Amino acid sequence: PLFCAVAGRPPHPPLPASVTRNSRNQPRRASSVLSRRRRQGQPSIPPSYLAAGRGAEVGRQRPRNRNFSMQQMALSAFVTTPSSSYSNNLPRLTACRSQRWHARRLRSQVRAQAQQELQYKKLGDSDLLISEITLGTMTFGEQNTEKEAHDMLSYSFDQGINILDTAEMYPVPTKKETQGRTDLYIGRWMQSKPRDKVILATKVSGYSERSTYLRDNAEVVRVDAANIKESVEKSLSRLSTDYIDLLQIHWPDRYVPIFGEFSYNSTKWRPSVPFEDQLKAFQELIDEGKVRYIGVSNETSYGVMEFVQAAKLQGLPKIVSIQNSYSLIVRCRFEVDLVEVCHPNNCNVGLLAYSPLGGGVLSGKYLDANSAGAKRSRLNLFPGYMERYNASLAKEATDEYVKLAKKHGLTPVRLALGFVRGRPFTASTIIGATTMDQLKENIDAFTSAPRPLPPQVLDDIEILFKKYKDPAIL
Repeated sequence: PLFCAVAGRPPHPPLPASVTRNSRNQPRRASSVLSRRRRQGQPSIPPSYLAAGRGAEVGRQRPRNRNFSMQQMALSAFVTTPSSSYSNNLPRLTACRSQRWHARRLRSQVRAQAQQELQYKKLGDSDLLISEITLGTMTFGEQNTEKEAHDMLSYSFDQGINILDTAEMYPVPTKKETQGRTDLYIGRWMQSKPRDKVILATKVSGYSERSTYLRDNAEVVRVDAANIKESVEKSLSRLSTDYIDLLQIHWPDRYVPIFGEFSYNSTKWRPSVPFEDQLKAFQELIDEGKVRYIGVSNETSYGVMEFVQAAKLQGLPKIVSIQNSYSLIVRCRFEVDLVEVCHPNNCNVGLLAYSPLGGGVLSGKYLDANSAGAKRSRLNLFPGYMERYNASLAKEATDEYVKLAKKHGLTPVRLALGFVRGRPFTASTIIGATTMDQLKENIDAFTSAPRPLPPQVLDDIEILFKKYKDPAIL
């Protein structure tokens, strides 16, 4: 504890060996000597201890502030301020050795808080310990060159990000001419990295009548044994590896409302591949050592429950993750019932949250349509792509969230990513970037921003949520 229970006085822990009175290098001094040193403006203890990390202030007496309690000092140390000024905002006290010891301790705590380490979580029922950031790669091969992709992969790896997310259909927007490029870029980068230090997550496409070019001979892409096996074999080849850590179904084989469609349209129901048949296909790949764990994406509570129940009844592999969209402007789909389904005490399925910035909209860069950042960003480069985030209500809500961020001294990115990061059901947040500056800003939101977001910020977020709910609905 920082303070004694009696009168709020600080405790007196043992000083470092270099400054104790019994130290061989420090002879015992009479109290009169100490008093004289203080009157002469000299430190009463060795400069190396008094001014550790204080540079030009060595040997200079600092005025006491008897009205500034240790409790007040502790509180001021954790006020949200730019990291560069954290230590400058702390009061300098010279009341006694114990106070100086605590002042230095508080400063070190603040500096440590200013640059936090990434945290890691176990993904569902798996033994995968994943970083709280997942690097999304869907722009590699379309908006990013191979060199840019490799630079971002290396930077992320050096920052402690150990999980990459790709898909057989990437990059986006999807087309036959570029399909698979993302995997190829990752595969060539992986050749210089230890395989067991990188968690590769990829996705097999769901039902599609448009993307038949994904298969050698198919009139429609399905999530059946033949399609799954062909997808995995091609992914392994492109990624230059012999196993996939996490194989996910990109979207269901059955009809579900996704990508901006909110309500279930019963007229769109169609026959689909049974859940147990899909799991049996995954079981074969796991038995062959080509896949370690499986997950789903763009899934509903019904789908998660069916997969979990089928696995339980027939002894088949259980899904460990769900990759769904989640952000300040896309919350209801997950929070209404998937939170309960995926809870560790229920199905224990970890959320990999994608589009935490709403396709980049929540950064605020699209609010000025004529800005350079907006003009070279994907929603403008590819008209009609992710149209749900360009909806007028989504823009209105974004403008309010940007104002909220400024009100609390945060950047829009720190607010948006800090919100998703702080949700108890988030296993990892998938971030993407087309420039190194964007990538650094996104990672910085995890390593330097307040953790968790202050209560007043969260309260203000809920006020806006009640007003706008999910504005990114078509």
